[in-house]
Amino acid sequence: MEFLQDTNTIYIILAASFGLFMAWGIGANDVANAMATSVGSKAITLKQAVVLAAIFEFSGAYLAGGEVTKTIRKGIIEADSFVSNPDLLIWGMLASLLAAGTWLLIASRKGWPVSTTHSIVGAVVGFAAVGVSVDAVNWAKVGTIVMSWVVSPILAGTISFMVFTSIQKLILNTSDPLKNAIKYGPAYLFMVGFIIALVTLKKGLKHIGLDLSEDQGFMIAIAIGVLIALLGTFLIRRVKIDKKDDKGFAYSNVEKIFGVMMIFTASAMAFAHGSNDVANAVGPMAAVISIASSGGEIAAKSSLPAWVLLVGGIGIVIGLATFGYHVIATVGKKITELTPTRGFSAEIAAGTTVVLASYTGIPISTTHTLVGAVLGVGFARGIASIDLRVVGNIFMSWIVTLPAGALLSILFFFMLKGMFG
Repeated sequence: MEFLQDTNTIYIILAASFGLFMAWGIGANDVANAMATSVGSKAITLKQAVVLAAIFEFSGAYLAGGEVTKTIRKGIIEADSFVSNPDLLIWGMLASLLAAGTWLLIASRKGWPVSTTHSIVGAVVGFAAVGVSVDAVNWAKVGTIVMSWVVSPILAGTISFMVFTSIQKLILNTSDPLKNAIKYGPAYLFMVGFIIALVTLKKGLKHIGLDLSEDQGFMIAIAIGVLIALLGTFLIRRVKIDKKDDKGFAYSNVEKIFGVMMIFTASAMAFAHGSNDVANAVGPMAAVISIASSGGEIAAKSSLPAWVLLVGGIGIVIGLATFGYHVIATVGKKITELTPTRGFSAEIAAGTTVVLASYTGIPISTTHTLVGAVLGVGFARGIASIDLRVVGNIFMSWIVTLPAGALLSILFFFMLKGMFG
């Protein structure tokens, strides 16, 4: 235990550095996913995507990221296995951050939309099972997380299928699509604002001291939903409608309106993603800082320092700005042709799914969720509209991610053990 007293500052510095690297990887890979539908459908430019992500990813990570962080930090491994050797847990968490960050760098360069949640969970399970013992892993919890990876794309795909089908029935397949787009657009925006606000108020803001009752949270969420619907109505009315544009493409003006609406869904998706996926970088980082700060004590419940979420939020934004364009090209353009109506449906479905996961504390894969949502829109148009070869490559990269994270983590774990042991 003595060496912990001498090296705990080094561990905290390493945790912050590796956590920032991992958060950068999340920005380069996963945030690119979150923004891909908006950029791919030409609703917003890449520069606008970076600005929106900077604001809303950071807000989601900082304001609503605390709940999921608990699962990544304490749920996957049995803390009791490390009580006599807290140094093993520190090396393992540092190795996990470095392993997951390295794999995300490789995948982002290739343009593969892999799961950051897969990466970190695979890394944590890898070091714990091989470096410590098989009993050190909470296999029941891992099973629950793995199930969520299957459920989340199916749920997101179902929601996006339903949303796009409703847009087809209420707007696209009517005698006056433009009039109905202006009429129903604010209702869809109310749904976006209400869902995001309700979950953030109820679950995300507890760690900053705001604890509202059920009724208070519900009323504030309604108010925010109405506010976003009114703001959306104002912006929709400012869209320049030109009937001549509809001669080349019948829904050209309708798509202009949904292009405006996608600014809201892109923001909501970024907030939802930040709230869920910051845990992948922050959870292991917080565990190391907690143990090092307490001189080797593994607390049953440790507080999450505010600056830790700050590091996660900053890293995510830098990752998207510097490297995100690789993955945006894959998800936004290559799976199926996206227009603002289709992109809107995919984003509202993915955002809702991610926020519900953040609400329940389950660290789902945003990548699986968004790809599932894009596929749901594709199925609503017919399977011929989906590039199955691209989908097959994406599925293969998903399968490789878990073992890649685990193998890299085992390698880094034994390196750190050799250096500090």
